Amino acid sequence: MTLRTRLSVVLLAALAACAPAFKPSRFSSNEKLFEASLERLKKKKWDDAAAGFEKLTLDLSSRDTLLPLAHLYLARTHTGRSEHLLAAQEYSKLAESFGDDSLADDALFESGKSYSRLWVRPALDPQYGQLAQVQYRLMLTLYPDSPRKKDTEAELLRLEEWFATKDFETGDGYFRRKAYDSAIIYFRDIVKNFPNTDKARLAMIRMVQAYRSPLMNYKEDAKEVCATLRSLYPTDKQVGVACQGVAAPAAEPAKPAP
Repeated sequence: MTLRTRLSVVLLAALAACAPAFKPSRFSSNEKLFEASLERLKKKKWDDAAAGFEKLTLDLSSRDTLLPLAHLYLARTHTGRSEHLLAAQEYSKLAESFGDDSLADDALFESGKSYSRLWVRPALDPQYGQLAQVQYRLMLTLYPDSPRKKDTEAELLRLEEWFATKDFETGDGYFRRKAYDSAIIYFRDIVKNFPNTDKARLAMIRMVQAYRSPLMNYKEDAKEVCATLRSLYPTDKQVGVACQGVAAPAAEPAKPAP
């Protein structure tokens, strides 16, 4: 590092040290504090922005039009600092306090997103995924015409796939240990609770494999599940392999005409 570069670094550090700290209390009005906090937010100065917007959420009257925005931007500062639980709670507060505001549906959606960010892998505790699901469903119920509807439905499908994945991994663990009865309990729940996921298809395939195993040899059960699989996935190769040689269930005899 050259002498000139070192002097530049020292000068910049000195200027930064001399710069006045961001103090929300020094602003003469809530409007000026709001503008300054928003400017800090745009520059990703999360701590300054959070301090400003938090003060505004406490000081603004419930009728002030800046209050919903203050909650919104405070939530965004929490997201910027990876404080996703605090962000989710702040978005929820906005939606609960200002249900008629145009920001309410966005707030519920973002609350769900913030909760979902805390569930980082399907194998982990799904608590935050369940909280996200509640927020998304509430958004669709309260604001069925929201522009965020498609995004919300997509997020719900993604969560369902994760819930199904978690159950499938548990069931598959039992399956690999040949504890087929326990495995089938999980696989059936997946088919019942998450029928639109890819794991529902895989769960039925695993059920057929369990039923056809020498330990179980439940031929009729295998026939029933294969009939469903063939109906839902007629061209699926995995289904073809799992159900190869499994005959269709016998048709019920026709009832005589009265």
